[in-house]
Amino acid sequence: MADSEFAFELRTCAWAERNWHPEDGERPCIVARQLGTRSRRWDTIVVEVDPDALAARRNFGTERLDSDLLHVVRHAPADWAFYRDALPRPGYPWRYVREAVHSAADRGVVETRRNGNKIELRRKWQYPDWVRRIVAIENKPDLDASAADALADQLEQDVALALADEVWLATESTGARERALFAEMPVEAGILTFADGEASVEWHPRSLDPDATGTRITERPSASEFDHSPASFEYVDADWKADKRLEIAERAYERGWRSYLDTMRPDCRHFALQRADDGYVPYCAANAREQTAAECSGSCPEYEPEPPAWRQRGWPLSGGPGAAIRRVLDERRQRRR
Repeated sequence: MADSEFAFELRTCAWAERNWHPEDGERPCIVARQLGTRSRRWDTIVVEVDPDALAARRNFGTERLDSDLLHVVRHAPADWAFYRDALPRPGYPWRYVREAVHSAADRGVVETRRNGNKIELRRKWQYPDWVRRIVAIENKPDLDASAADALADQLEQDVALALADEVWLATESTGARERALFAEMPVEAGILTFADGEASVEWHPRSLDPDATGTRITERPSASEFDHSPASFEYVDADWKADKRLEIAERAYERGWRSYLDTMRPDCRHFALQRADDGYVPYCAANAREQTAAECSGSCPEYEPEPPAWRQRGWPLSGGPGAAIRRVLDERRQRRR
């Protein structure tokens, strides 16, 4: 059993990376965590990919392409053209597009030149259609009645918006009690239960339609018997969903799920990695348990920097154990790309 929701989340990510898809066998994918939109952040994201197109995506570097850069690289012409003639009208001032064109040139993903007082561009590579499907997983190891109510509401909003192709709930199996709570979940959401490192599908999800117009629920009536007010909602354009899906996929490509190390202190002498069921997870020797990202910081009372002598060791611990851990996780993240 995981020590915390954070530890369970890492185990879910590691399992998904090695075993996705739980119903149809192996599917190439990139796994990330804590991504979504401004109003909704998912615990785990699984981006199913086209392997050949993913290989072509590497031409654009390991950093994500944000919405401005995607607007440039996706529509950059094969031959030289004035950027205002080549790119679709953005819906905001062209000066911001010009800045994005310069940024794309600085990143080396397009070519630019001046023709008089005009800036022309052409593509270096065609941006590939590398994303097949996006799956959102909400993790809740200790599912109880209160958590089930909150999760049911969140998953219903995910289903209505249909930004992802599938939505799942992942939890630890504790017996018959949580099965009664599963009934509160929307029928479109899949349910995964984990026990002793093995995942079982308790409920199969329905495929959502991300290409259709979505519904964003903005306000819901309370559960009170005296509240008879209707829910309020707004429609979400399919084009917005397509753009947002690609932005999420780009962020997943950059970060992966091992980015937790960026907010923790692997340079602490007590920091270590230990083998879990499907991958390695952080472990604190001082507290003798798996720590959370919030606990593992410079303000931790047990924090002690690595002794300087540790950082003078040779291979494979060049720069100290913390630096070696960071290299190992970065290499694994790069391998998934």
